[in-house]
Amino acid sequence: MKVLKVALLILLVICIAIQFIRPEENSGTTDPSSDISAAVAVPDAVGGILRESCYDCHSNSTRYPWYAGIQPVRWWLEDHIGEAKGQLNFSEFATGSLRRQYHKLEEISEQVGAGEMPLPSYLILHRDAELSADQKTLLLRWVEDSRSSMKARYPVDSLERRGN
Repeated sequence: MKVLKVALLILLVICIAIQFIRPEENSGTTDPSSDISAAVAVPDAVGGILRESCYDCHSNSTRYPWYAGIQPVRWWLEDHIGEAKGQLNFSEFATGSLRRQYHKLEEISEQVGAGEMPLPSYLILHRDAELSADQKTLLLRWVEDSRSSMKARYPVDSLERRGN
């Protein structure tokens, strides 16, 4: 019984100690010339959807929930955000090559169309981020229009890889 008490006390001390180890917050300033809106036209309605349903993980501006102050939850969140931004960062979208921008738009269409984004695990605590059928349709139409606009403006070989 004494060993159990000592083990629980050690665990308690560790849990308290890790609360002081804080990763940097994902709340940096964004250069407007790097934002997705600098690369493609983003109507207000689409921008609102992106901010509400995507930006917490896919931008440099995360709105942290109350539980983000608890370790190790915060570490998990920061790891998730870092991974998401590595795949797609709306705050730095315009810094990528035209080919990458074009491809990322295609991926948005595929993942939103398949219901893979926003992640179901994110929606558990962020019900307001769930996309309605109308919002999905609006996003998919916007992606299609943006890709068509890029195709009309740039040479196809700058947007798509051709056969080897």
